Amino acid sequence: MYGDPALPPDFVSLPYANPDAPKGGEITLGNAGGFDSLNPFVRKGTAPWQLVHFTHESLMGRSWDEPFALYGLLAESVDVPDSRAWVEFTLRPEARFSDGSPVTVEDVIFSYGLLGTEGHPKYHGLWRQIDRIEATGPRSLRITFNTANRELAMLAGMRPILSKAQWEGRDFANAPLGDIPLGTGPYTITGYDAGRQVTLTRNPDYWGKDVPFRRGTHNFDRIRIDFYGDGNVLFEAFKAGEISAVREFNAETWATQYDFPAIDRGEVVKSTFPHQKPSGMTGFVMNTRRAPFDDWRVRDALIHAFNFEYINETLTGGALPRIGSYFSNSVLAMQPGPAPAAVAELLEPFADSLPEGALSGYALPVADGSARNRAGIRAAMKQLQAAGYSAQDGTMRDPQGNSLSFSILLSKGNAEHTKIAELYVQALTRLGIDARVETVDEAQLTARVNSFDFDMAHFRRALSLSPGNEQRFYWGSEAASQEGSRNLMGVQSPAVDAMIDAMLAARTTEDFTAATRALDRVLTAGRYVIPFWQFDEGLIAHRAEMRYPDRIPIYGDGPNFMPEVWWWDTSGN
Repeated sequence: MYGDPALPPDFVSLPYANPDAPKGGEITLGNAGGFDSLNPFVRKGTAPWQLVHFTHESLMGRSWDEPFALYGLLAESVDVPDSRAWVEFTLRPEARFSDGSPVTVEDVIFSYGLLGTEGHPKYHGLWRQIDRIEATGPRSLRITFNTANRELAMLAGMRPILSKAQWEGRDFANAPLGDIPLGTGPYTITGYDAGRQVTLTRNPDYWGKDVPFRRGTHNFDRIRIDFYGDGNVLFEAFKAGEISAVREFNAETWATQYDFPAIDRGEVVKSTFPHQKPSGMTGFVMNTRRAPFDDWRVRDALIHAFNFEYINETLTGGALPRIGSYFSNSVLAMQPGPAPAAVAELLEPFADSLPEGALSGYALPVADGSARNRAGIRAAMKQLQAAGYSAQDGTMRDPQGNSLSFSILLSKGNAEHTKIAELYVQALTRLGIDARVETVDEAQLTARVNSFDFDMAHFRRALSLSPGNEQRFYWGSEAASQEGSRNLMGVQSPAVDAMIDAMLAARTTEDFTAATRALDRVLTAGRYVIPFWQFDEGLIAHRAEMRYPDRIPIYGDGPNFMPEVWWWDTSGN
């Protein structure tokens, strides 16, 4: 995106992959919940999230050791003008689907149209910004854009490629479970038990095993994914040796619960992986499409009432720092205090509509750590009164006499989220607010979240060091009314839209950073989410035979690290 990629044209492998890693071994991973689809590219149903990483590929692939850099995968070369008004890809002649059929220009053109019209809504944004796609040779095609958006040339290289022969004339969006999309990736689905288990087997004839981008990756012969009712059952299965590796997201659990016999015997190892990526946002999201969350003062009150310091101490031993903003823990994070000149210049045209504190400075409230959080409750009461609410006979009511009540929608399978909500409800009760915890299964949760059928819900949005067009899908105004989008809070802000535009139009790292920090300010000061804690390192407990490279990418752990560049080694060295 800016300057030159870090790796030379003749690179051997990605810097965090071991090109000499042995192939072999089998691992079992665990997911909480279930699945009713094996098509991860449509909105209907719930598919195992790992599939997009194992079974399908795009024209180019991302290096997780540098932001804004792509390298050839299905495409052997890419051509793009300085204006980035178009991009041209040339396919590798050896690229094949898992059934041995060649990947053609027709497959690529068909895939973009299919995903852009019948695929998951996250694919539609790019399709609307394409003027035309045309073949320019037997193995080459050009995509011309109708929008001045410099990231589109990169985004175009990252769409999964599907088989035209498989899907032409068929109902892609509503295909049954057994119609598994044909992919080009290193693994194929070789077995499944609906809702309970999926088996992925490494394709011995995988076309890309010698492509530099793939050397040293996807080393396990077989990956089995087992599904469990909740995280507690999954953890017990891991302790019993039925699962090969788990990611831990609770520092206190990591410190106190990983003391079972397999660890004492050295059969299971605890490994930590630092990273430099943004914290993203994790917490309880408020649906501003509904009252009372359409009033920022109520949202502010609910943030003050959330006793983070006490909850963090109770559930994690105070080991984890709080998320301070959407891009905290990274160079893209908003700076404390008033907006610096470059950021203020971007925000000033929207001064009249900006949330309180976006320009002057906003920071989350800090409690004293006591259970009662008197200062936070007083600040919450003050904001509720400013919004027209008053406490009547122990109940918080609006001017019409209606009680302030809402539900917190959570997954049955996540005990930690339920504990957080229950502690929060205790504080809200002191304010006379009737808050209820509502737990549902994963299928119901997905359906309700996708249709924005909730008051408050658990929210997790991971963010990268190279944010771009996906930001429109996360919090752009158009996505606020688009069911299935990731704009769960319902943000409709001209300032947010303009900051995303500025990010996409930036030609220098400095301009891009200023625009991202400005976006961070508007979102954080908008008070849409009650933030939890962040993880500045990844925590994985795994079988001792599972090995990983010495070099850790700047993005740390993720599906493109474990299991992608790990391998099985029984030598004990």
